Amino acid sequence: MALLIEIKVPDVGNVAEMDIVDVLVKPGDQVKLEQTLAVLETDKASMDLPSSAEGTVQELFIKPGDKVSEGTLIATVLASNEELSVAKPEEPVTQEPPVEKAPEPVSQPVVAAEPLPEILSGNAPSHAAHATPAVRLFARELGVDIQKITTGTGRKGRILKDDVKNFIKNVMAEGVSQGGSGIPAMPSIDFSQFGEIEEQKLSKIKRLTGQNLSRVWLNLPMVTYHDEADITEMEAFRVALNAEKSKEDIKITGLLFIIKALVAAMEQFPQFNSSLSADGEKLIFKKYLNIGIAVDTPNGLVVPVLRDVNRKGINELSVELAEKSNKARLGKLMPVDMQGGCITISSLGGIGGTAFTPIVNAPEVAILGVTRAKMQPVWNGKEFVPRLMLPLDLTYDHRVIDGAEGARFMAAVKQYLGDIRRLLL
Repeated sequence: MALLIEIKVPDVGNVAEMDIVDVLVKPGDQVKLEQTLAVLETDKASMDLPSSAEGTVQELFIKPGDKVSEGTLIATVLASNEELSVAKPEEPVTQEPPVEKAPEPVSQPVVAAEPLPEILSGNAPSHAAHATPAVRLFARELGVDIQKITTGTGRKGRILKDDVKNFIKNVMAEGVSQGGSGIPAMPSIDFSQFGEIEEQKLSKIKRLTGQNLSRVWLNLPMVTYHDEADITEMEAFRVALNAEKSKEDIKITGLLFIIKALVAAMEQFPQFNSSLSADGEKLIFKKYLNIGIAVDTPNGLVVPVLRDVNRKGINELSVELAEKSNKARLGKLMPVDMQGGCITISSLGGIGGTAFTPIVNAPEVAILGVTRAKMQPVWNGKEFVPRLMLPLDLTYDHRVIDGAEGARFMAAVKQYLGDIRRLLL
């Protein structure tokens, strides 16, 4: 006796839609339990979709390029009594892209998917939109003025959710968004007329990163404040801690002390742990302290989030940071791993540089950039002495934070890094 089993897309977190980038089986193939049937891609990572049954593939319901969501039917598998072994539902395992060498955390952050700002459709006249309350709520959550959607594909011209999604895609394709309307598009150039060229398609992560960063750049009035922190004593303490560890222990990095100093400053200046409401009328203060760390990967920049940092010690954070950074580089982060950040750190310390201007990871209101520390002669009032100075770059949303607040916040961060004993107070 045989049993026909349906293989569906499991719950992968707060992801509405995923792309099918590859299908690895065909009807008639024998599949084993946990064998990869297809590769899915979200805006943050690639994921393998494993089989939850062992048997013969009877029918496939997907092809490359299709869009799927939780519960979408992928395939049917015919399993005999001897073969029947249904696995408990698990999150799909993310695909491990080829990695030549694990890079260090880097510059610009990926902006997490958040509600879009209100989108306008040029000079299109408003009209009485014909839509259900659920569709109107959906449009409001995405920042879309439903009155600007002139055509509905539902019965009697009713506007559906797909109409809202298509409207957003069309507007973004035209380069029209609030604060950026009317900006002419970049001209298309045939570079082959100048010599040999090669085209390479951008990954989905990089494409969406570009869109999100452009949106932030157009909508947020950003200011970057540059300063330096004296970390001479902090570095000596870090070296001493690592000397006490065995070869198997995870080493303490300077980034961990920066995280703790940043959290302490956020507790002192709560406006840095807030977000501006979509209508710009309210400031939303957060009672939790989660820190995002921008990480470079072969597929693009991602921002894993360390949660409740104020409740964790340096050793615990070092383990968590190493695990999430490794998952990021292997493409194994789930969407939930990149949500809920309060502020982001973008570090170029392992590469170099003296200063840069990181872009705020909206809806956060600030981001801290870090470059490589170096020994400098510092005047102490009597003589020049060698001190290890760390360049810091704080970019903030000027609608929420003014210049004086930004300077005071940076002074607090510097004070904590200059004397880490203050973190115990």
